[in-house]
Amino acid sequence: MKAFENAIEKTIMGARWLLVIFYLGLGAALVVYAASFIYKFVKVASGVFAYEEGEMILAMLGLIDAALVASLLVMVMISSYENYVSRLDNAGTELSWLGKLDSGSLKIKVASSIVAISSIHLLQVFLNATHYTDTKIVMFMLLHLTFVVSALLLAYVDRISSKTKDPKQP
Repeated sequence: MKAFENAIEKTIMGARWLLVIFYLGLGAALVVYAASFIYKFVKVASGVFAYEEGEMILAMLGLIDAALVASLLVMVMISSYENYVSRLDNAGTELSWLGKLDSGSLKIKVASSIVAISSIHLLQVFLNATHYTDTKIVMFMLLHLTFVVSALLLAYVDRISSKTKDPKQP
């Protein structure tokens, strides 16, 4: 019976390596998104003297938004790999946050990134308010507030759980 239990445990632990497929897929998505970013940047750069100030601000916000999304992808790939698959040897790089993000703090960082991305989108909506109905603007604001409240609740729950955690457990 113990041999059967060991086989099950080895199978379950080995299955975590299937997650690598997802992380590689996120890496490929990052490459595709980088190509999209380059296209957007070239478009902005070619129209730098033709854009009005408001259009330039919107274009820059779009680039900032893309950088935040790309950073979110990298953060999820690296910290999830580290938490669920295998420790990284850092390959000579210094990533001070590596190994410090557990699944709870990763969720909070992801939620915070979503709030930041949502904030940029909401700012873009406000700067282009003439293109939206009042109802749509209110819906965008409610959606953003939902993200903000969700992030705050995640942080609160993580704080409560960290206080009640047994200090002897990892």
